[in-house]
Order: sequence, then C-alpha cells, then structure tokens
Amino acid sequence: MPESSPSPPPPIAPPIPPRAGAAVILDALATLPEVPGVYRMLDVKGNALYVGKARNLKKRVPAYTQPARLPERLRRMVAETCALEIIITHSEAEALLLEATLIKRLKPRFNIVLRDDKSYPWLMLTEDHPSPQIAKHRGAQVRKASYWGPFASAWAVNQTLTELQRIFLLRSCADTVFSARTRPCLLYQIRRCSGPCVGRISAPDYAALVEQAKAFLGGGGVRIQRQLAAEMEEASAALEFERAAMLRDRIRGLTQVQGHGAVNPGSLGDADLIAAWQAGGRTAIQVFFIRGGHNNGNRAFFPSHAESEPVEAVLAAFVAQFYDDKPPPRLILLSHDLPEQALIAEALSLKAGMLKVARRVELLVPRRGEKRAALDLARINAREALERRLAEAAGQATLLAGLTELLGLSAPPRRIEVYDNSHIMGTSPYGVMIVAGPEGFEKSAYRKFAIRGPITPGDDFAMLREMLERRFARLPARREDAPDDAAWPDLLLIDGGAGQLAVAAAVLAARGITDLPLLAIAKGPDRDAGREWFHRLGQPPFQLPPRAPVLYYLQRLRDEAHRFAISSHRSGRARRLVQSELDEIAGIGAARKRALLNHFGSVRGVKQAGLSDLEAAPGINREMARRLYAHFNPGVRLAEISSPRRSG
Repeated sequence: MPESSPSPPPPIAPPIPPRAGAAVILDALATLPEVPGVYRMLDVKGNALYVGKARNLKKRVPAYTQPARLPERLRRMVAETCALEIIITHSEAEALLLEATLIKRLKPRFNIVLRDDKSYPWLMLTEDHPSPQIAKHRGAQVRKASYWGPFASAWAVNQTLTELQRIFLLRSCADTVFSARTRPCLLYQIRRCSGPCVGRISAPDYAALVEQAKAFLGGGGVRIQRQLAAEMEEASAALEFERAAMLRDRIRGLTQVQGHGAVNPGSLGDADLIAAWQAGGRTAIQVFFIRGGHNNGNRAFFPSHAESEPVEAVLAAFVAQFYDDKPPPRLILLSHDLPEQALIAEALSLKAGMLKVARRVELLVPRRGEKRAALDLARINAREALERRLAEAAGQATLLAGLTELLGLSAPPRRIEVYDNSHIMGTSPYGVMIVAGPEGFEKSAYRKFAIRGPITPGDDFAMLREMLERRFARLPARREDAPDDAAWPDLLLIDGGAGQLAVAAAVLAARGITDLPLLAIAKGPDRDAGREWFHRLGQPPFQLPPRAPVLYYLQRLRDEAHRFAISSHRSGRARRLVQSELDEIAGIGAARKRALLNHFGSVRGVKQAGLSDLEAAPGINREMARRLYAHFNPGVRLAEISSPRRSG
C-alpha cells in the first residue's frame, strides 16, 4: 500500500486580543457593590491609568461606559482600559484619602498628579534629656520630643532656629557634644546659648527658657514679651544691669520676629495659604506655611494635568494629595472654591485624627480683611512662579529643538540620561546618572552606582560598563515592552571620548538595543570649556561654534553630572572613613559597637583588651567575646581560646 501523505498541521489560531474599552467596564458592573470606595482603571500591562473615588461604586462607574459623554482625556483613558479594580471603604471621606494616596504612589497618566517627593524639615525640641536641645529635624518623628512645622525649606527652619537661639538661649549641640564639654563654646560667647553644658545656668532657669520657647512657638509671643519686660524692670531696679541688658536684647529679638503684615499674618495662628494661578494650560500652586502666627516659608508646586482641567479641579486634587504624608493645620485658606469642599474638609479632619492630632480642619476662601490680603500675596507669588516656569520651558524647548536638529533626531528628546563617574586614585569609585528633559533637570530620577567591581583601580571604561549594565538590566530591550515609557531614555550623553562611546555601544548592543542615540562629550585641548569634541557612532568627531546655545546646554548637562558624581563620591568616601574595624566583625551591630566604644573608649582599647575584659563589657556574651578576641589576635585559633570560669 502506498504511504499516505502526512496530514497538514492544524492552522494556528491568531492570538485573541485582550478586551479593552467600555466593554471591560460594562462587564465589571454586575459585581460592583453599592458602597463607597476607590476604583482603578488598568492598561494591558497592569499599570494604573486612572484612580477615582465614589460615594457609590455601583452608580459612579457606569458613567465610563458612555465614552461619547466624556471629555477627550477620559475617552482615551477608557479606550486603553483592560481591567477594573476596586477597594471598598467605610465612607466617602476615607475613599478620598485612599484616592489621594494611590494617585501619589501610582502616578496614573490620566489623573492630576502632585509630584512632591520632598521631605519637609521640622523644628524639634527634645524631651529625653535634662537640658533639652533645639534642632532641625527631617524624617520620621520617633524621638521623644516636641515638633513644630512643617517648614517650606531648610533655609526657613535655619532662620527660625537662629532667632530662637538668640531669644531663648537654648542649646543646639548634639547630646554627645554636650556631655563632652568642659568649657563654654562659641555660641555661649556670642549669646546664642545659656551654657547648660558647663553649669552656667541652673536647671530650673534652663527649664524656664524651654517653657518660654514652647509658649512662643505655640503663638504666645506677646505674653512672653510682657513677661520679659517685667523681668527687665525688676533687674534694673535691683541694679542688675548686665542681666537687664541681656533681657533687653531678647525683647528686641522677639519684637523683630513678631512683626506682622501680609507676609506674617499674626491673626491666623496655624494655617496654610494655598493659592493657584493658571495660564497656558499650566497651573502653579503657591503654599505658605503659617504656624503660631509666624511665616515658616513658602514653596511653589506645578501639578501634572491635562491642559483642559479647570483651576478648581486642579486645586482640589492638590489639596487632597498634599496632606497625604503630613498633618493638616486647623485652617486652610484657598484662592478658589473647591468642588466637594465640605467632603475634602471632612477627609482632612479624618486624616488629622489618624495622625493623632485630632482637630477639625476648615477650608475657607476669604473675601476681605487680613486673611484675604495674605492670600492675595500668595496668588501674586503663584503667578510669578508660573511665569518663570513658562519662560524657562520656552527656553528649554528651543534648546531641545536645536539638539534635535544637531543630532538628526526624529523628535525632541523627553528624557536625556547623562553618565559620569568619580574616584580618587581608583578608591571609592562611584558612577552617576542624571536626567534632563523639557522641564529641566529631573533630580528625583538621579541615580548613584557604587562600583562593585572587580575592576582595575582607575579603569574608567570598566566603571562605565558596570554602570550601564546595571542601569539597562532593569529595562527590556524594546521601549514598547517597558512598564513605564517615561523611564526609557531618548538620548544617552557620556562624559568621555571615543573609548567611552564604544563601551556604551557595546553594552547596549549586548542587550539588543540598537536604536538609542548616543553622544560622547570629551574635554578639549587644555580642558578648555568651549573646545569640546563630540563623538557619535560611525561619524567623525566634531566641534560646535564657541557661542552656540546647544554647546552651552550640553556643557550644563555634563557639568551637572560631574557635580553629582563628585558629591556622591565624597559622601561615599566620608561614610567609609567613619567606619571602624568593628564593622567588619559579624554580629557587631550599631548597639554593640556603641557599647564597646563607650566601655573601652576607642577601637584601640577593644583591640588591646583581654578575653575576660571583653566578656565584662556590657552586651557582650562569651561567644561574642571569643569572636572579638580572635579577630584582633589572628594568630590564635578560635578553638584554642579559653577564658577563666566566673566564680559563683
């Protein structure tokens, strides 16, 4: 029988594209409960497109099933939606708080997003020391202390700290410095400290200064000023003229810092002034921090939003997100009435209770008086900030257009990554990446790379290779496969010449990346700025005219990378210098290290200690003492070490 011909393989069915758009939302409606909550629209990769809140999920979400009735921005969002997720809450106020938290964390493309990664400084007055210290503080408030703030900047808190030292003579030194003093420091000599470290002031008198400072920060400056005036008169009547003069100087300082006006509205107590100004499809929001009737500084914010968003909606989203990680004050003055203003006030009051500062938060749009004058000043500052930002953006766009023409790019780059490294004779090597784009330098995207090696000390090529391999190991080979398109670079700028350019090209080629533009900038003869040589793959090196704006722009990028590389190297080298040999021993953490140094006085004392002396140190058991002794006495085997038995 003739062999039958093999049957052809069955045709491969084309992959079924994932469902997307209003149909996905329509499918989810059947299971939505009629309760408050938060919903998230997700794209095909699972990234959040949009986060919203609802008093009733069952009634709110169906609005997205009719794209024709939605604005263009939300129509595009619905078209990309492939999944819908919900989180149920107890109330609409809780849903609003959760919505703000998720927006700040996920940064959905179709939401109004506040990009604010900065931690704000606070003023701290410690309560765990007989002579409390006043100091600037950032981060978690874990130490037992009183905190005042937030302040808009380090400059603002430093100014307040200086004034408080001058008026209340409180110490600002660390506890370790305080305990080691044998004579007064310079701050005592210039009347910025009362000298509690060496007993120049009694404990009750210093405690009185601390209470006065607390009362002043709480808004009781007028009462403190009257109290000091009475004390000055008593000292003068008792012929204690030196003490009277000191009190007079403190009163003058109080008078100066308590001057009120539009910038320092004394009637507000604790309040935030939040004013918005919108132009050219952009919004600037200016925040003034008023605490205890004193201006703690101001800061401008530029939320990311669609050009068509009204200023009221932008301001409402900003207020909800701004207090996600900080306690709201009792009063928030606004330049515009907000949609759902009562709900936002309720949510912020709930937030204050969660942060254990239970208070009712009031949102107010003043119409007249001192509050209105203060808010008008905030609006002027918002307008000026936006005008500066728009002018800078226009200049930046011109520079990017020139760079696009110079390199023959298809579009102006939205993300430029610049790489550099720094070391001293090969020690403490660090590589860095800085990022720039249409908004200028994006410092939140900067990255440091502590070079791990092994490499030959001073091998710049190996350092660059390791840095780029670690950077691009986090990205797929194609832009369309990246989970976040904004993290994909449009241009790499390398500080170096043809050798560095070849290393960068080899790293990218090994990962299958062949369409990413590369540019290397090498210092010119005698390292003169303006005579740099530029290198591109497959092209001869070239120079730019000395006064070309694009040359200045590329120099700025290179210099910023150089600055960041040097600062990273210095901070890393400083950390290594403060490390001791104790850090190399397994089982010796911060607490044991501190106990050993306090007991023996130095690392040298630990090295010279006998086994029995090590066992007698606090927090050191017999096994740890044997390990320490063996580390500092390498000629002795651990098994041979014995110590005398303790009696009893």
